[in-house]
Amino acid sequence: MEHVGPKNYRTYMETVDRCLKEDGIAFFHTIGRNNSITTSDPWTDKYIFPNGILPSISQLGAAMESIFVMEDWHNFGPDYDKTLMAWHANFEKAWPKLKSKYGDRFYRMWRYYLLSSAGAFRARNNQLWQVVITRQGSAQPDCRHC
Repeated sequence: MEHVGPKNYRTYMETVDRCLKEDGIAFFHTIGRNNSITTSDPWTDKYIFPNGILPSISQLGAAMESIFVMEDWHNFGPDYDKTLMAWHANFEKAWPKLKSKYGDRFYRMWRYYLLSSAGAFRARNNQLWQVVITRQGSAQPDCRHC
């Protein structure tokens, strides 16, 4: 969802609705924010993820409204700090082999990105959501298996 953009959230949900089997269950996974924005961080946009914008609960909720029932919304945000720190450790370990190919600027940018992202999750500013949805009017699924 972070690559879909706010202006396309509703179109995304309509497309899911169109492609989903009659009694289907849809799932999406996204990094999210605690507040709604419509523009991305300029540094991240330029150097890491062009046009990436983190959605908020209200933006995604509005996009799903009158189409889907939210069956489960799980937040793995606190765990993602650990994931980013593991990626950082792997990056540091691999860097001696990569240094000649990518250079110091690349190293500084990715080190900054990985550590600042870990900090955003640790501070609970960013979240990692997994969301299960069904069409309105569908029978309630057994989400123990979702």
